[in-house]
Amino acid sequence: MDWLSELNPQQREAVTAPPGPILVLAGPGSGKTRVLTHRIAYLIGEGLADPPSLLAVTFTNKAAREMIGRVEHLLGADPAGHKLRAGLTLGTFHAFCARLIRLEADHLPYARDFVIFDEDDQRTIIRQALKDFNLDPKQVQPGRVHHAISQAKSELITAEEYPSGSYFQEIVRRAYARYQATLLANNALDFDDLLLWAVRLFEENPQVLGRYRRRYAHLLVDEFQDTNTAQYLLLRLLGGEQPHLFVVGDPDQSIYGWRGADYRNVHRFQEDYPSARTILLEQNYRSTQTILDIAMAVINRAPRRQVKRLFTERGRGSLAILHEAYDEYEEAAAAVDIIATLTARGAAQPADCAIMYRTNAQSRLLEEAFLRAGLPYRLVGAQRFYGRREIKDLIAYLRLIHNPADQVSLLRVLNTPPRGIGAKTVQILLGLSQRHSLEPVQILLDLARGEDSRFAAEIDARARRALVPFGRSLQRWLQAKQTLDVVGLMDLVLEETAFESHLDDGTDEGLQRIENVQELRRAAQDLDTMELATFLERVALVSDQDTLTDSLNAPTLLTLHAAKGLEFPVVIIVGLDDGLLPHQRSFQDSEAMAEERRLFYVGITRAQDRLYLLRAFRRRVAGESLLGKPSRFLEDIPAELLEGDLAGLQTWERRSYQRRTAWQGTFKPPRQPRFRPGMRVRHESFGEGIVLQTSLHHDDEELVIEFERDGVKHLAASFARLDVLDG
Repeated sequence: MDWLSELNPQQREAVTAPPGPILVLAGPGSGKTRVLTHRIAYLIGEGLADPPSLLAVTFTNKAAREMIGRVEHLLGADPAGHKLRAGLTLGTFHAFCARLIRLEADHLPYARDFVIFDEDDQRTIIRQALKDFNLDPKQVQPGRVHHAISQAKSELITAEEYPSGSYFQEIVRRAYARYQATLLANNALDFDDLLLWAVRLFEENPQVLGRYRRRYAHLLVDEFQDTNTAQYLLLRLLGGEQPHLFVVGDPDQSIYGWRGADYRNVHRFQEDYPSARTILLEQNYRSTQTILDIAMAVINRAPRRQVKRLFTERGRGSLAILHEAYDEYEEAAAAVDIIATLTARGAAQPADCAIMYRTNAQSRLLEEAFLRAGLPYRLVGAQRFYGRREIKDLIAYLRLIHNPADQVSLLRVLNTPPRGIGAKTVQILLGLSQRHSLEPVQILLDLARGEDSRFAAEIDARARRALVPFGRSLQRWLQAKQTLDVVGLMDLVLEETAFESHLDDGTDEGLQRIENVQELRRAAQDLDTMELATFLERVALVSDQDTLTDSLNAPTLLTLHAAKGLEFPVVIIVGLDDGLLPHQRSFQDSEAMAEERRLFYVGITRAQDRLYLLRAFRRRVAGESLLGKPSRFLEDIPAELLEGDLAGLQTWERRSYQRRTAWQGTFKPPRQPRFRPGMRVRHESFGEGIVLQTSLHHDDEELVIEFERDGVKHLAASFARLDVLDG
């Protein structure tokens, strides 16, 4: 096994450790996948295990395919290599459980040909259950109920065991029971059921458990910090009291608590197996030492963690750049400028660069900045901003108001949010339209007249009850178009349709959808002088799908959650303000705040060579431009690791703090503005301009300047570095 010589001492210790419970705490970029695949190859190559006796589980099919390919490469011509793919069980937790349930269906209330319902199927069942209970979906959101049921299943709580200490819990308990009964009647499972029933199979059938324990003598787990309660118990059941259980993970990179992952399983492992061997992988092969020092400065403030000292042989590398833009628009433009500058001077290829952010809604300004610069980009981890369902729905309303002949938009919004207009009613409407050679909108506007409608006799009462309210709303929107701007029209639609309540299903995804809608409203507010037609044209331009070409040599835009497992030579993290990162929802929850810190750590450690940290001096919140507060996580980074026009947050914060608290010994008069309207100034980037307006805010002077080349800009005097010109 010559390939063992390729491993560093810590990796070799993990790969060749004697069988037993082994916990490998692998820092970012430390060769986690390499250790896991080498461990499998070592067990097989040394004759310590046959491929069929190994069970290796991970979280994605892509990771599983990569791992088995690496193992086959390592074994090469070894006799065990050719039978590896057929004998080794390597895949996701859910794939393993689905296969297990199919094989052992005789012990479960399912037939072997069961189906797995996707999320839309699941929501349909829950909506029907709530309807059967005569519950208003506006009062009890199906998505919130579905999320509660999913969380219960990941904690192995059945419908019979679900608590009913509150009104909502009682609704969930009843819906959960009805939901499970419907799944059984349809011989169907959901994704959570795959884990739940696998655990119940082993708990209730000791002979079956014994058979699988004898088969799988060695268990190996990737991304152990992302396991939930059901997955951890499944491993414990399979492993027994003294398992050959090899787990690799990093609690510092646990960022999926919102979907049930529990980093505390790492601590439970150490408690449940006190004789377990713990091995730290601390040598990083990805990043420079400066980037690692920044990451450690951030994560070392996290509570209750085992300290790792990350090091690399790549050298110190460049200092990280901390840049404070005036607002979120300049922040987006600055991110694009960084990439354009690096690529222009040959320091990086466009595809080497990634821009990361906390919420999907932040991608909108970045996408528009790339479009203005005429540069392509790639968006991963989410749909393009203007391609997201809730954004397309709201834009469809605006398109219909702008052009009532737009039947595609009409059919998209006719029952969104749900208003009782089913497929049969839609067919009646379209039939009337065809018979009378009128646009469907014309039929709807006539139906809005109620009993006076000339079509009243041709449509049954139930269909009329569904269509008339929509026709009247549409009539009001078309009239309002004459007097309201884009924001006003949007507000009118949002209010009359209760659109945001429709999106608010109680889950993080629902909150993100609402944030996306609010971001679209901000986009319209920023362009409040633009006509509706021009706004819609701009939206259509931003939605250009050409930027998603697979072979594109382009920067990547992605959320910090989507960045897990990836790496880039250049990483730019934007939105480093309290309320964004950490997110405002974490302010009252210490566990959520700790996960936000881990999320920032994950983002930092994606960078190989260069790291840029961006924030905005001002940011629009609920339609109002407000002074932002720098992310509290930035305070943990030593100033000597940072450079840029804002040379470390500490400089900005401490300078401000010192001005507020230092005892001067003498009275100082109120600060006077340095600039005045009409003064000519020069900016190093924008050139020459004239001051239009100046005002004092706290310890700074805010300026409105019209530049000859770049138009009107809002700048903070302390950061603008303006030269006053004569004349």
